[in-house]
This record gives sequence, C-alpha cells and structure tokens, in this order.
Amino acid sequence: MRRPGAGWEFWRALSGRAARVAARVHQTWRRSLQVRVVTITLVASSLLVGGFAYLIADKITTILLDNARTDVRLRVNSGAGYAAKQVSLYGQPQEAQLQETIEGTVNYLAGGDPEQISGVVVAITADGYPNAIQTRTAPAANVQPLISRELRSAVGSGKVASQIRTGRLTGKPTKYLVYGSPVPTRFGQIELYYLVPLTRQDVTAADARATVVATGVALVILLGLLAALVTRLVVNPVRVAARTAQRLSAGLLDQRMVVNGEDDLALLAASFNQMATNLQRQILRLEEMSRLQRRFTSDVSHELRTPLTTVRMAADLIFAERDEFDPAVARSAELLQAELDRFEELLTDLLEISRFDAGFAMLDAEPTDLVPVVHRVVDRLAGLAERVGVPIELDLPGTPVIAEVDPRRVERVLRNLVGNAVEHGEARPVLITLGIDETAVAITVRDHGVGLKVGEEKLVFNRFWRADPSRARQTGGTGLGLSISLEDARLHGGWLEAWGAPGQGAQFRLTLPARAGDRLTTSPLRLVPADAALPFGGPRDGGPLAIGPGTGGALPIGPASAGDGQRAEVRT
Repeated sequence: MRRPGAGWEFWRALSGRAARVAARVHQTWRRSLQVRVVTITLVASSLLVGGFAYLIADKITTILLDNARTDVRLRVNSGAGYAAKQVSLYGQPQEAQLQETIEGTVNYLAGGDPEQISGVVVAITADGYPNAIQTRTAPAANVQPLISRELRSAVGSGKVASQIRTGRLTGKPTKYLVYGSPVPTRFGQIELYYLVPLTRQDVTAADARATVVATGVALVILLGLLAALVTRLVVNPVRVAARTAQRLSAGLLDQRMVVNGEDDLALLAASFNQMATNLQRQILRLEEMSRLQRRFTSDVSHELRTPLTTVRMAADLIFAERDEFDPAVARSAELLQAELDRFEELLTDLLEISRFDAGFAMLDAEPTDLVPVVHRVVDRLAGLAERVGVPIELDLPGTPVIAEVDPRRVERVLRNLVGNAVEHGEARPVLITLGIDETAVAITVRDHGVGLKVGEEKLVFNRFWRADPSRARQTGGTGLGLSISLEDARLHGGWLEAWGAPGQGAQFRLTLPARAGDRLTTSPLRLVPADAALPFGGPRDGGPLAIGPGTGGALPIGPASAGDGQRAEVRT
C-alpha cells in the first residue's frame, strides 16, 4: 500500500533534480563561450531556415493547386461546351431521350467506362423543373455533400466557380477540387460539376515539405557543427592562455603557449609568451633583490651583535658609575643606556623578521592558560602605563582559558598591542578583553586615543609604517612590532585585525584557534567595539569584516593577508 505523502515526495525529488539540472545548464551557459555561440547559432539558423522552409513549402503547394485549377478549368470549359451540344436538340426536360443523352455525356466526360475511371467525378444536375434531372456520376456515388449551397448558387447565377471540399466518395476522406459551370439548354440551364481529387497534389506537397524540412534540419546541424568548429578554433587558444596564466599565477614561471602560424591567434600567443617572459624576468629580479635584502638584514643584525655586546659592556660600566660624574656626563650615560636598549631591541626585531622571511620560524604550541599570560603582559607594562598616566583595565573570564598556542609568541603579540595602546592612549583607559568559544580564543586591546584615519588600518601592519611620518619622534619603538605580531598570528593560523576611527580610539583583535591546526571561521569577540559610533553602519559580528568609509575602517588581516615586504613606519 502506498503510504500518504509518497506522491508529494516524488514530485519534490523530481523538482529538486530539475532544479539541479537547470543550475548545471545555467552554469555551463555562463562559463562556456563555445556553448553560447553554438546555441545562439542553432536558434538563429533554426528560425531563419524554418521561415524559408515555410515559404518554400507554401509556394510549392500554391503552384500545385494553381496548376490543378488551370487544368480542371480547361476541362470544365471543354466539358460544358460538349454537354451543351449534346442537349441542344431537346426543348423539354421530359423528353424520353434526354436522360440517356445526359448519362452518356457524363460517362464520356468522366472517361467512358465507369469501372476504369481514374478518380475524376462528373455530375450534371438541374433544379427548378417539375421532372428534375437527377445527379449522374461516374462512378456512381453521392456527390451532393461535396457541392455546397454557395457553389450551386454561384453556378446557378451563370458563373464558373470552384471550391475545395473534403468528402468520402471512395471510402476514405479525400480532398477534392470542385469546379462547377452552367450549361445552357433550350429548356433552361443545367449544371456541370467536375470533382477532381487532390491526392496527388497533397502527396507531392507533403514530399516537398518533408524534403524542405529534412534539408533545413541538415543545414541547421551543419551550421551548428560549423559554429562549434570555428568557435573551438578561437576558444581553444583562449583556454590555453587562461590555463597558462593560472599556472603562471601559481608560480610556474616557465609556462608558455605554443605558437602556430602567423594569424591573430599566433600573435596573441607570441605576445602572451613575451609578457610571461618579461614577468618572469622581473619576478626573478625582485625575488633576488628580496633575497639579498633579507640576507643583508640578517647578516647586518648578526654582525652588529658582537660590537653591540662590547659597547653594551662599556655602557653598563659607565651607567653604573654615573653618580660619580658631573650631571651633564651622568645624563649622557643615561641617554647612552636608553639608546642602546632601543638599538638592541631593533636588532632583536630584525633577527626575528629575518627568520620569518627565511621560513625558519617554528611554532612551539602547547596547552596554555591565557589568563596568566595577560597578567604577565600587564605587570610588565605597568611602569610605562603609570608614567604616561594610562590605566589598564581587564575583562577576563573567571575560569582558565586554555588554548594550544605558543605562549612566548602570544605574549610578544600582546606586549606589542598593549604597549602600543598605552603609548597612544592619551591618559585614557586601555581595556583588555579575553573571550573564548568552542573553536577559538580572542583578545582585544581597546584604547581611546586619537584613533586611526580612514585607510590607516590597512597600513599599521606594514613594516616601519608610522601615522606620524616625522622621523624626529620622541616616542615609538622599532617600527616592526606589529609586523612581527602579524607573522606570529599567521604562524598560529589566526587573525590579527585592526579597527580605528578619528577621535574614537582604536581596537586590535587577536583571534587564535583553540586547537592547533584548526581553521578559523569566526571570532568570539567583535572587532568593532560596542561603544564606537558608526554613522554609516558597520559589522558587529565576530567575523573578519571590513568597515566602510566614515567609520575609521577595519581591515581583517588573516593568514592570507599581506602587510610585510613594504617599507614605512609603524607605531609600537
């Protein structure tokens, strides 16, 4: 027994399959130039050939019918003259010999022996007389249904008229061309009718239509094949160029197109190959320059370590004895110590960047409670925050926040973010928030300083970028802190993102997967702070979204984003 609802499920499955087929067809139509060209060619040629086929078939049918009309009209005129001669001797329709004469005339006009007639039916009728002449046909049949009142009225008025009628005289429906002509006599007028079957003309017209249709179908198919062939000749080089371009973009710089002939497509292939060669040369040149630059940075950083160590030892000795010097000399010793600290920090950052550039940076992930990590960062920066008058506020969960991360790198990222916020907090609180969900952990650092201008959130992670382009600055670090932080976030498979607006401060968000190797999809904390004014609206979800103009902007800098490799200044 068929369960209720089975029919609905069948139709639902059928509609789903039809929708999938339609989607695949639509996708093929959008993606394949060859399919579009061939389809348009087939549709256009079908309409054109179909129109011509209809005109030709109609013309052939008209010609056949006109020929039949001409032939029958000649026979009718001849038959009417012959019948008029035969009955001209009779003055009354009641004469005894008149009936025999009419029958003989009908048999003669129809072809003689009624058993040998080829299909032409002849009838003579007369109305309006007391003893009406009955219809006589060869062969004997009832032709009255084929002779309409309109036709008899026209013939009765003395005209030669015709009609096309369909009837059963030989057992099956047959189309007849019925022609009528008046035959004058001494006792009045009789009517002569020729009923000629149009079977041969219909067969000929049908054969002509079939031939025209078959020729049209063959022509459309040939046009479709020709369009497919021509389109293939044009599209294939374009497809080859697209595949070659994809390989080039994937880093296979030695890929080239095959050049055949000297036509436009060959010119396209040659130009493409020349472009690829130039790009390869420039890319290799840039790669070599970048390699030399990285090597130079690494070598200089390592080579400066030895003299820096010697200078550091002497500076530490002088700094330790500064109380015995003159005030000016003591102040110089303090400045020397501070600048050596900055110089050593710069060398450390350069060495770390060189490791990232060389691909030697390794992630030492282990289950780590991030709450103590945040507290260590805050304790380390408490002195700086107290000097600049910026309070640091914490919004941390009451339970441990465990994630598989490299604690040294996470602590370095937080130190850069919190230090950056404290230096630019303008004596306003800095809020550090820690959040976690099933797949990720996130830390936001919010300051209420001058904020970022529109577009600057795209630049803060570039190396050496700085909002204040002046080199004569009194604050700020090496200019590499956020770049290193970004690389640390990427190494974890996480996101480091920035939001800011003029006069509203800035917020940085670090999102890391809770388990090492997992892929991030959302963040537990929103990038745009809840207290931020968004006059044009903006995202307030946990995903990596960008903020539009007028909001200060927020740029997601995830694992696929690039900010390194450029040279500018950055605040840290």
